[in-house]
Amino acid sequence: MSLARRTLLGGGLSAAVWAALRRPSEANAPTEASDGFRTIEAGPASAPLLAAPAQPLGYAGATPGPLLRAKLGEALKVRLVNRLSEPTTLHWRGLRIANAMAGIGDLTQKPVAPGASFDYVLQPPDSGFGWYGPHAGATSAGQIARGLYGPVVIDEAAPPAIDLEAIVSVQDWSPDPAGRAGSSEPLAAAGRLSANGAPAPLSLSPAPGARVRLRLLNAAAARIMVVAVQGVRPTIVAIDGQPSEPFEPLRNLMPIGPGARFELIFDMPAEADAAVRFILVGGAAAANAQEPDRPLVVFKATGAPVKPRPAIAGLPANPLLPPEIELAQSLRADFVLSGGPRFAVNGASLSGPWPDKPLLKARKGAPVTLSLTNKTSAPQAIRWGGHVARLLHALDDGWEPYWRDSVLIAPGQTAHIAFVADNPGRWPIESAILDCQAAGGRSFFEVA
Repeated sequence: MSLARRTLLGGGLSAAVWAALRRPSEANAPTEASDGFRTIEAGPASAPLLAAPAQPLGYAGATPGPLLRAKLGEALKVRLVNRLSEPTTLHWRGLRIANAMAGIGDLTQKPVAPGASFDYVLQPPDSGFGWYGPHAGATSAGQIARGLYGPVVIDEAAPPAIDLEAIVSVQDWSPDPAGRAGSSEPLAAAGRLSANGAPAPLSLSPAPGARVRLRLLNAAAARIMVVAVQGVRPTIVAIDGQPSEPFEPLRNLMPIGPGARFELIFDMPAEADAAVRFILVGGAAAANAQEPDRPLVVFKATGAPVKPRPAIAGLPANPLLPPEIELAQSLRADFVLSGGPRFAVNGASLSGPWPDKPLLKARKGAPVTLSLTNKTSAPQAIRWGGHVARLLHALDDGWEPYWRDSVLIAPGQTAHIAFVADNPGRWPIESAILDCQAAGGRSFFEVA
């Protein structure tokens, strides 16, 4: 691996792991120009899991795209060049950046036309794990389902001491020629389940007793993944890019919606050849009840043992997020998603890219409470932009010990979230299931 490649990816063990797993072509790797921009091209890619006639897509000729990494406080400058035959953008999910750089087609910018380019200058205020990909309207679902996405990490000023960092994106490939995300074909068919672009499971070999940090992204365009952990009880330290109070997943299960990210720290068993497995649960928990359980990532203890470390302490809380939210003084609004295959928000169907009026308008610094109701016939993942929110308890008398930028809602159920509107601009609130989003399941709110 060349020095330029290591520098671009950020160096260190996680960069080496990501690059070794994916092996992108050095000729197609993004380059850094004299003005500091890292250029990545969106275009055709090589992906053996995506069978003809669907054309795989990617950044820098690979799917997933290159790992973009920066330290907290550094600017991240990326030049998108569109080599696709349709418009696209770069949307930065999980980064609380300026609205003009959010990459949301027809809301924060015009989609980037084929052959054109767009410069993104990002100054993320938080450390965390996010991802980038298109948000360009009806074309987004097909582009992501065919591989157009990549990870981004903003490193903490003082990262926790670990022995191995693994960045893993999981996707179920669409067999549809247009890359539509809603296929009901079982994952078992044709081995469509991928981890970092290769057939799952992904195999890693940390030392016995090694401390592992796993950053896990559900990069599927539609599938809600229920992930079970076998062989260890991990500690969840961050969700959707924000530190959480450290906790163990209930029954060692994690429901992860499209685009959601979970970060976990765990210590490998001390015995040689012991394994820790992350399993995609099938059966009744899957979209297709006939699907078997499928391994996603397997860690096998290999080599000389590592000395035990102190107990896992989690990550420091983000000092930029409020310790309390004044719910009694909050601005309140409803988001009711209904319909299918065409969808409506609060009973209104879209006649253009976005509604004419925002779901709500909030002044900067105001507390906001949103009621999110799923009146469709299937589970939904609802996401919002520019902000992270607390998931409130049923009586609005408290909240869960983590921040989210999306939430899962069963059919006929309602969830309540609260946040402080501190990021000016127009921000989406929409289904994270991209076919639903494209079919009208979206609105926006405005912060002034």
